[in-house]
Amino acid sequence: MLIQLIIALFIGIFAGSVTGLIPGIHINLIGSILITLSTGILIKINPLYLIVFIVSMAIAHTFIDFIPSILIGAPDDDTALAILPGHELLKDGKGYQAIVLTAYGSLTAIFILLIISYPSIILMKKVTTLIQSFIPYLLILSSLFMIFTEKRKVQATLIFFLTGILGLCVFTLGETELLNEPLLPMLSGLFGASMIIVSIKSNTKITNQIIKNPKINPIKPSLISTISSPLCSFLPGLGSGQAAIIGSSLISLKNKATSKEDFLILLGATNTLVMGFSFISLYAISKIRTGASLAIQEIALNITSHILILILITVFISGVISYFLTLFLAKTFSKNIQKINYQKISITILIFLIFIIIIFTGLVGFLIFIISTATGIFCISLGTRRTNMMGCLLLPVIIFYLTNSF
Repeated sequence: MLIQLIIALFIGIFAGSVTGLIPGIHINLIGSILITLSTGILIKINPLYLIVFIVSMAIAHTFIDFIPSILIGAPDDDTALAILPGHELLKDGKGYQAIVLTAYGSLTAIFILLIISYPSIILMKKVTTLIQSFIPYLLILSSLFMIFTEKRKVQATLIFFLTGILGLCVFTLGETELLNEPLLPMLSGLFGASMIIVSIKSNTKITNQIIKNPKINPIKPSLISTISSPLCSFLPGLGSGQAAIIGSSLISLKNKATSKEDFLILLGATNTLVMGFSFISLYAISKIRTGASLAIQEIALNITSHILILILITVFISGVISYFLTLFLAKTFSKNIQKINYQKISITILIFLIFIIIIFTGLVGFLIFIISTATGIFCISLGTRRTNMMGCLLLPVIIFYLTNSF
């Protein structure tokens, strides 16, 4: 049985590497496919093997999906914010260093998760019931916190509500049969295609990348991510992007500005911690926060303490392996990216995103993608932090909870 578990772990890491490197293929999509297959083709496979596969794939994905986000500018919803500082470092020849920073943040998060997993379980069980009625107000506070730490507050407010209205429309469509995977076209347009088009228009040139490890001080951003990431376990609608925004704002309050390096470490740590906490919250309070945790619940039905221990062991082993694998892949791609015509590869990625969106979301999704891309370009033109575009997720969730609390 041990050999089969090890095989499942390595297959999961390989699968997570593939999903992480291909823009538009999110781990939630793979999770939904596995749920479907688990009642058919995979029904005879030991559920423990499938759980190890899903966990290792999810963790590997959180490490490696920063590579296309930073080097190409093609994100999923968890790495959209990495484009902002990552692309700037890429243009300065520091794309490899940007990826190393996110990988180091993710690796630090693995150890943090193991240390605080037991206290987190106790805290979740005690706090969840108390916090339910305060969810919309906590989300409002986090949104105001995000806006008022912005220098251009009027523009930031405009972006927040503009993207928030877009999010409301998209989620309304998502409740119908007209649109599947509503996040894919919206976030790909706001954070991916808009950035790619701006880069093409400005004729961005990628210089030779410096293959050098950056100076890393992960303590501060990692500790901040430890504070902000658990919010996603309690507050629906808050993903790793929003947790990173809150964490970044906490750093900014103390230092007046968050460095690109600190933000990338923070985002890497938050991305992995949010995934890890989704497994813990599934066990502690039976709440589903990611596609991976949903797939595990559908396969295991009852998450026992023994399964949780297996999950945490898998998180640790796959995290350490994924860290070194990320460094290898980042070095390989960084050495060769300057040999490629950046405009051509950007256009290719843009076409690929369109293809993925049409395949999985249809013509309605493609229309949303176009509208989201135009909105993203407009927001970029205002010159504020593009993190304010996360209003597309926060505003709909706030309105949902406010309308359902009366």
